[in-house]
Amino acid sequence: MATTTPQIDYSLYLVTGRELVPPGKTYLESLKEALQGGVTVVQIREKNTETSEFLQIAQSSKLLCDEHHVPLIINDRIDIALATGAHGVHLGQTDMPVATARRLVPPGTVIGVSCNTVEQVRRAVSDGADYVGLGAVWATTTKKLTSPVVGVRGVGAMLEVLDGTRVKAVAIGGIKELNLLRTLHGSVSRTNHSLDGVAVVSEIMASQKPKEAAATLLSIFNAFNATLNNEPSPASVSMDSKILQGVLKLMEEVQRTAPLIHQITNTVVATQSANVTLALGASPIMANDADEMEDLAKIPGALLINIGTLGAASIPGMRKAGYYANANKKPIVFDPVGVGATALRKETVKELLNMFQVSIIKGNAGELAALADSTEVASKGVDSLGGFKDPITFVRELAKKERCVTVMTGETDYISDGDLVVVLKHGHPILGKITGSGCLVGSAIATYCAAATSLAGLSQHVDGQLVRGNMLLAAVAGVLVLTIATEEAVKGDKVKGPGSFLSGLIDVLWTLSSNDISQLARIEVHSPNQ
Repeated sequence: MATTTPQIDYSLYLVTGRELVPPGKTYLESLKEALQGGVTVVQIREKNTETSEFLQIAQSSKLLCDEHHVPLIINDRIDIALATGAHGVHLGQTDMPVATARRLVPPGTVIGVSCNTVEQVRRAVSDGADYVGLGAVWATTTKKLTSPVVGVRGVGAMLEVLDGTRVKAVAIGGIKELNLLRTLHGSVSRTNHSLDGVAVVSEIMASQKPKEAAATLLSIFNAFNATLNNEPSPASVSMDSKILQGVLKLMEEVQRTAPLIHQITNTVVATQSANVTLALGASPIMANDADEMEDLAKIPGALLINIGTLGAASIPGMRKAGYYANANKKPIVFDPVGVGATALRKETVKELLNMFQVSIIKGNAGELAALADSTEVASKGVDSLGGFKDPITFVRELAKKERCVTVMTGETDYISDGDLVVVLKHGHPILGKITGSGCLVGSAIATYCAAATSLAGLSQHVDGQLVRGNMLLAAVAGVLVLTIATEEAVKGDKVKGPGSFLSGLIDVLWTLSSNDISQLARIEVHSPNQ
């Protein structure tokens, strides 16, 4: 168990880097302004400095930190920490063991440890560390990395180790204003264990306005924390009738606003996807070039990324599209088509999901199994071979792990936000006989995601959220409308087979009303205790 220490606010943890201070400013000026901006703890890191100079820097930094009542931590050098009366020391994996350091420092001294794996976190807890630095979360140029980048999605498993302990956690490595919210949102465990703070270097030290930079970072951190436990959840619409009412509102909102749906999608079905989007009442744009992504992300709407025809030409566009969508709080629907088929798809999906936070992941059982590293369900190319014994638990756990809504399509569709699981049993087997039927579902979901962000009655306008609006309802709407339309399309005598079915489906989507959905929909809702 960790040694009892004074309470420290780790929210905005500044790691100094004198070499980054811009021309016209001194190190102490930058530090003072950063403290004024709200930095809550400071670590002095001087890997290539002689002892006498290090001591002088630490002493002058300690005076400034004391003036602002901010604790000072020394990286690596216990002798410097003792000489300056610092509040703590931070140790790397190759530095002095925690137990040895604990014997050398006064009681109550904070000891932190850098960790890159779950096992390293376990050892730090066992050794009595007071906090752990988890990372590197992002690639960084301010420090030579000796361990691989763990990525945002790798932090959650390490945080689970801290459940039931008093050990605090700080994310480290490449954290900046534009990726901070993504870092915070993604770095939450399945057990809802979140970060206690973030460590920042260049975003503050290299800034001409460190006070403003620090204040901005701290405001993002605080806004996210305010929503973490208090954010209205789709659990508030736990009855199936209330979910249905939300779906109907989204349908009406699409007709009212005709939102722009940006789709980087399977080239095999681009035309069908665009036509389905139009039939639903939205406006599609099928744009792949990376140079367009920053501008397109500024237009209200939603983004669909579908990796069906993945290649060197499309990946740069996906990277930038997701990044800028996050920056503009635009919902992202991600379709990992055939993710288990090739190493390229697996590695690309891993890279993209670490790079940006998606709102919804949609796939069949085989695709989601590959994403979750499960061997329970196999796949053949883009097709799923079988299903899960307990699909409700699977989609709920995957949603928790990925911190987004998960949609598993099939004969029965399962949709979860990590709490509720909505089960839909609509559709017709003929849907599986046309190319890219799952891709069409993705287009429909993205359409209602856009409506959810603009519909005031379903939105929570909080700065600490990556995206506004109820994404569970959006996912349910997309699946429900398309599958009911499938049933309605085959009722008449106009559909003779897959060819006529596709045109019939588009016609039904064009005429299907919220009143039709209200009368035809069958929705099952499963809460965690069921």
